[in-house]
Amino acid sequence: MKDIIKHIRTDKIIKWALYAAFFLLVFELIILAFSYQALPPYLPLFNQVSWGEERLGAKIEIFLPVLISLSFFVLNSIILARMYEKMPLLSRILAITTLLLIVLSTIFIIRTVYLVL
Repeated sequence: MKDIIKHIRTDKIIKWALYAAFFLLVFELIILAFSYQALPPYLPLFNQVSWGEERLGAKIEIFLPVLISLSFFVLNSIILARMYEKMPLLSRILAITTLLLIVLSTIFIIRTVYLVL
């Protein structure tokens, strides 16, 4: 396992994608920690619904994108660490996909927080 982590640390694409993804996850949590008390009790979280109260979610549900992003980050990190020896290109693609998912989650949280504040 130490050899796999050593190989991943030497791969610049995977290393920087995972560092940036982790930084964005921490940034999401900081934004939510500072703005949670100022948020109204219901937020427009489910934008795919056409209209009505179904679009609104409770204030605690703002943490769902963070939890989903964190679970994808952990799961994809484990998968790419195991696959790196056999398929380094697929591991790089998985790391970049994880970064893009977390970027989209960060944009969603920032837009939602600044929409209601």
